[in-house]
Amino acid sequence: MAFIEVKELVKEYEISVRKKGLLGSISSLLMPEYVKKRAVDSIDFSIAQGETVGFIGPNGAGKSTTVKMLTGILVPTSGSISIGGLSPHKDRKLNAQRIGVVFGQRTQLWWDLPVADTFDLLRYVYRIPEQRYKRNMELFSELLGLQEFIRQPVRQLSLGQKMRADIAAAMLHDPEIIFFDEPTIGLDVVAKENIRAFIRQMNKEKGTTMLFTTHDMVDIEKTCERMIIIDKGHKIYDGTVEEIKDQYGKDRTLAVEFAEPVGHVFIPGVELIEDKGTKKRFRFSRDEIQASAILQILMQKYPLLDFTVQEPDIDGIIREIYQGGISLDESLPGVC
Repeated sequence: MAFIEVKELVKEYEISVRKKGLLGSISSLLMPEYVKKRAVDSIDFSIAQGETVGFIGPNGAGKSTTVKMLTGILVPTSGSISIGGLSPHKDRKLNAQRIGVVFGQRTQLWWDLPVADTFDLLRYVYRIPEQRYKRNMELFSELLGLQEFIRQPVRQLSLGQKMRADIAAAMLHDPEIIFFDEPTIGLDVVAKENIRAFIRQMNKEKGTTMLFTTHDMVDIEKTCERMIIIDKGHKIYDGTVEEIKDQYGKDRTLAVEFAEPVGHVFIPGVELIEDKGTKKRFRFSRDEIQASAILQILMQKYPLLDFTVQEPDIDGIIREIYQGGISLDESLPGVC
C-alpha cells in the first residue's frame, strides 16, 4: 500500500488583472477583475514507504506548489492527498509531527543560539523521548561531524556546517517523510558528497521516505530510486533515472589520443566533433554502432595511446526535455 497517494491534484490561483493608466487603476480598484491560473493540473502519483523520489521540473512547473500541498501549507483546489492515511491540510498538526523539511536556502536554526540549544528546543517542540533524542544525537554527531561546531552560534557557521545541522534538526524526531529542497545548493564537491552519503544511509537504516526538489541532477542520480518530472502543472515522466538515460541518452562520445598526428578520419555513422591533431573526439549513437566497433576500425589503421567513452549525463538530457529538444515518447515506460 502506498504511503503517499496523490489523485487528480489541482491547484488554481486567482490573479488580479491591472489595467493601464490612472482610470484603469481606479477601475481595477473599484471593480477588480481576476483570471485563474492553474499551477498544478490533475497530477497523480503514489510513493511507497521508504522510497526516495526526485520531484523535478523547470522554474514555474508547479513543484513548490505541489510540495506545499503535501506539507499542508496550501489547500488543494480539488483532488486528494493522503500521507499515511492523513490529509495534510485537514490533519495539519498531526501531519506536521510526522514530516521533516530541509530548505537549502533557508534555515530552521535559531540564528544567535548555539546549535545545541536549537536541538534542545526542537526536542521539546516535538516531545522527543530522552532515549531517542540521545541515540539520534550520537548517530548524527558521528556521521555529520556535529561536534566540530555544536557549541557555536549558528551565525558563525559555514554554509556546509549549517546544512549538516539543518539536516540533523529535520531528522531529530524520526519523521516518517522528509522533504529536501535544494539540500546541497552552494556546497563544494566534498560537502555535497558527504550530505548525499548521509541521506542514503539514513534512508537505509531508518526507512525514511524522502522527496527531493532540486536543480542539481547529481543529487537525484545519487540519492533517488525514482524521478517524477512535471512541466506546466502536468506530470510528464515517472520512472527511474536509468530508464530515461537508456531511452533518451543514446548518443555517446569517444575521445581518442593517437600516437602521431593523423588526417581526416571517416567512419560511417560516426561524427567527428573535435580535431586537435593527435586528439580527436567522435559522437555516435549506440543504436547504430558500438564503441568497440569504432575502436577496432581505428586500431587497424592507426596506433592509439588512449581512449575514453563518455556516457550521456542526466543534466544534459533533462535540460533538453525542459527546452523542448527531446519529446517524450508516450509509448515508453514512465512517460505520462
